[in-house]
Amino acid sequence: MALPPGGSTLYSASGTSMGTGWSARLMLPPGADGAALTLALQRELDEIVAQMSHWEPDSLLSRYNHAPAGSWHALPPQFFEVADYALQVHEDSAGAYDPAGGQLVNLWGFGATRRYDQAGFYAPDAAAIGAVLAQRGASQPVLDRAARRLLQPGGALLDFSSVAKGYAVDCMARCLEQRSVRHFVVEAGGELRGAGAKASGEPWWVEIEGVPDADAATQAVVALHGLAIATSGDYRRYFQHGARRAAHTLDPRSGYPVANGVASVTVLAPTCMAADALSTALTVLGPDDGLAFAETRGIAARFLVRAPGGLVDTTSSNWRALLQ
Repeated sequence: MALPPGGSTLYSASGTSMGTGWSARLMLPPGADGAALTLALQRELDEIVAQMSHWEPDSLLSRYNHAPAGSWHALPPQFFEVADYALQVHEDSAGAYDPAGGQLVNLWGFGATRRYDQAGFYAPDAAAIGAVLAQRGASQPVLDRAARRLLQPGGALLDFSSVAKGYAVDCMARCLEQRSVRHFVVEAGGELRGAGAKASGEPWWVEIEGVPDADAATQAVVALHGLAIATSGDYRRYFQHGARRAAHTLDPRSGYPVANGVASVTVLAPTCMAADALSTALTVLGPDDGLAFAETRGIAARFLVRAPGGLVDTTSSNWRALLQ
């Protein structure tokens, strides 16, 4: 592993974006301007928000969601890259992952309005869920990859909350690399990507996000050398729906929150965009179909599944190979 240039110093940067915090730790080469790098990283994140936020009414995503049926929308490179990848995961997972599931997200109170934690919220009934699924089935966004444009068929609501944050982490990494910073770990909302090493030659070790109140044996650390990591968990945003925990990860095929026992899925991948989207897809697919999906596609994944005796830790072969 190559060492940082002689005279490099450890530099830390941080800020806020996408409703959460972000941070970067990097080996700053001699003569580099840390303050300028911090501003550059914040600008990268601000651009992602301007394009992909479902909270900002003027974002490109919000404008698409409210556009008339039959309209085509030219996509800037960042938005196209995310839409292209997310729609591919949708296809590969046979609909277990859906970047156009915004209506379902809103119905269950996990969107930008009518939140589950606000007064007056009530869980949807079967009729409301069925109506949303029927409309979603008739409103498929169409990506023209050659022309880099996206069709609004009418009523399609994009929600990139399970992919945009990971993509933002990748943009932070590219921002540093373009400025000749090769040794770093960057993070947004707990999703991370790392490259290179510290001055000592040690890699960037990070602790894998754990399930609250879990046994210490389920905690683990990983070296992020050319890798990204993301976790999807049922403990982040949820409410009690009768005797069940209604978590923010929804199954687009049934219209209901996942109820397959998965407490969390962590994915290691070359890009954080992939780790982000795939951790969500595998959560929906569940411990059996999800593990089979991961094995078929060479995905490094770790499942923590709730069972009567505690959490069951299951990993894919690629995960075990990376952590040997």
